[in-house]
Amino acid sequence: MKVEVVRAWPDRFESVDLELPAGAVVADALRASGMVPEEQADATAVAVFGVVCGLQDALRDGDRVELLRPLLIDPKQARRRRAKAARTPG
Repeated sequence: MKVEVVRAWPDRFESVDLELPAGAVVADALRASGMVPEEQADATAVAVFGVVCGLQDALRDGDRVELLRPLLIDPKQARRRRAKAARTPG
């Protein structure tokens, strides 16, 4: 089955197309992609087509596995900052 593994930053992205055996799981795709060191695989947040999943979730032909970066700021704090900036004149 064909699977794509992607990792993105604000200004660029990296993508690897893989051919995996039937019954492969997310961890197999990460291992085959070489994007995540083996010792860090458990700490890596992943999604399939934007839906957060686990490392043992089964993959289907055509899936896109996405490596998720940690948040830089709490979403509530970010919204408060934007709202405050919008209210402040100048």
